Amino acid sequence: MALALELARRGVRGANPLVGAVLLDPSGRILSTGYHRGAGTPHAEADALAAAAASGTDVTGATMVVTLEPCNHTGRTGPCSQAIRKAGISRVVYAAADPTAEAAGGAEVLAAAGVDTEAGLMAAESAELNHRWTRAMQEHRPFVTVKIAQSLDGRTAAKDGTSQWITGSAARTDGHRIRSRADAVVIGTGTVLADDPQLTARDERGAPAQRQPLRVAVGHRTVPAEAAIRGTDGRFLQLKEHEPAAVCRELYGRGARHLMVEGGATVASAFLRAGLADELVTYVAPLLLGAGTSAVTAVGVHTLTDASRWRWDETGGGAVSAVGPDLLLRLEPQPL
Repeated sequence: MALALELARRGVRGANPLVGAVLLDPSGRILSTGYHRGAGTPHAEADALAAAAASGTDVTGATMVVTLEPCNHTGRTGPCSQAIRKAGISRVVYAAADPTAEAAGGAEVLAAAGVDTEAGLMAAESAELNHRWTRAMQEHRPFVTVKIAQSLDGRTAAKDGTSQWITGSAARTDGHRIRSRADAVVIGTGTVLADDPQLTARDERGAPAQRQPLRVAVGHRTVPAEAAIRGTDGRFLQLKEHEPAAVCRELYGRGARHLMVEGGATVASAFLRAGLADELVTYVAPLLLGAGTSAVTAVGVHTLTDASRWRWDETGGGAVSAVGPDLLLRLEPQPL
């Protein structure tokens, strides 16, 4: 199970939890491993089964060790409970129960089919790994990634308002990868009017990514008919709303399970202040501006003891990494 948790940490945060799986033969020898790489990709159990099949390994009678109860629903992929049963797995050991009503019940289905099931092994570690995703699902809202691109001194624009580009092309490409995984991307109408962004997901060559998020502008100011964010694909929405919780409710109702907040500072700060930021991704450019627009504004902190506490997130490639000339910092809120 420790290995399965280590594998889970290789995945990326978003619409789905981080999950790892290990297949063992009756003597305890590892047959194959797998982990979930993000929404739309095979779940960890299916990934481990596919790896075994690719190597010609017979898994009949094997044990599946997995960090989360196998799902029992069809979403972007099929139910893992059925895949496990059809593969001839005789025993499943999982850490934590699936907390969502739509996916739970896999263990019961497997047990009814004669598969020996055991729950609770390293359950606390599994729950801690996905504590923010679980909270988002229990609150019936999307998992929220807040993305910021800033200078060393925490500025997103210079004193004269110029902001393109603070970070380099590699950092922008990395941000587009997150966009392509998200179901929706949010900015404020102020940013729409100031920068006229497309807000589409694009690859390193600038070509549109295969998967595009819903482009959302929040605020009461009118988005011009010619604004780039509107596009021509019908994937644009304006919400005349400033309250992050209301934005989350509306987008969850529209099927969004991963929301990326790109700003500007007012919108990003509102989500941080509301405690609705589940992941903070910050690109820091090696330059100083001295004055200009701050990356965040009021977040409800009046004294040091009230500070919003975060921790480095080592999943998905590490908490700190170089992206071209810039630094990528990835953090998540401290568990309560």
